[in-house]
Amino acid sequence: MRAITTVTKEITMAGTFQIYKDSKGEYRFRLKAGNGEIVATGESYKTTAGVKEGIAAVQRAAAGAKIDDSTD
Repeated sequence: MRAITTVTKEITMAGTFQIYKDSKGEYRFRLKAGNGEIVATGESYKTTAGVKEGIAAVQRAAAGAKIDDSTD
């Protein structure tokens, strides 16, 4: 009997939250994947403190978020 060895490599692509001003002068964020692709955007905020709180909320929620596949 031969032993089978399985090697699993986890690839992690760090994302970046980018804060920017929209055309109305309000603050927004977008989440970019490691390859630069925008994967999420946030609502507008009046202050940079507000947009940073929004980012923190997304980070907290995403850490334990489940997937709800409603395509069935």
